[in-house]
Amino acid sequence: MVQPFSGETTTIEVGHASTVRRIAVRHRPGGSGGPGLVWLGGYRSDMEGTKAVELDRYAARESIACTRHDYSGHGASGGAFAEGTISRWLEESLAVFDAFTTGPQILVGSSMGGWIALRMAQELARRGDGKRIGGMLLLAPAPDFTHELVEPALNEEQRRALEADGYFEEPTPYGPEPNVFTKALLDDGRANAVLDGIIDTGCPVHILQGMEDPDVPYRHALRLVEHLPSDDVVLSLVRDGDHRLSRPEDLARMANALSAMIADLGGAR
Repeated sequence: MVQPFSGETTTIEVGHASTVRRIAVRHRPGGSGGPGLVWLGGYRSDMEGTKAVELDRYAARESIACTRHDYSGHGASGGAFAEGTISRWLEESLAVFDAFTTGPQILVGSSMGGWIALRMAQELARRGDGKRIGGMLLLAPAPDFTHELVEPALNEEQRRALEADGYFEEPTPYGPEPNVFTKALLDDGRANAVLDGIIDTGCPVHILQGMEDPDVPYRHALRLVEHLPSDDVVLSLVRDGDHRLSRPEDLARMANALSAMIADLGGAR
């Protein structure tokens, strides 16, 4: 019987001295020789969410490796959420990638995780490991969301809170706790911008995007495609899809996209 989870949660330490944080990881070894899967979650989400668990089930069915982790301040990982930035979560994602994966991998990034996936591809290419990325599946990707989507929508009260307190809060339909956006996160977002030039991932990219997404408008996905001119890019728009893309039919789309990408890469079906 297929087990839905990849064994026990393990941890690794990332950072140095006062910046060390313990990152929780679940890794399922593969057996088919196909590319592994690396889950990159969204802002305030964790590796026990619906899509992340379904990805692990898919990997188990196909006998391929699957690696999931929680960013610092998320889920089972240590560290303070308020200290989180794109650079910090990128560093953790690269550390998990290096410690737990071998061979080609498909990065599966949801919302903010899509931004992290794009930055990982850039950093891996910079150090000569770009061919480790065999493909990307981006679900409602939110690259540059801090300065492209959040900042333009700020009201005066939120702007004053940022200046006075270094953060502001806003309610979210995805949980009881409000979203917290810090000035450090917004400033760091600009330093990690990807929609300011050509994004050369060096691999096939498949984007799944809901047209009823209230958080990341589908036009944001169209703009991302414009920055990926040199890659094999597929954009699938789900007319009635929301930001979560967690309905059974959305999960089936995710599995189908992965199967097609893996088949093209010559791996498991």
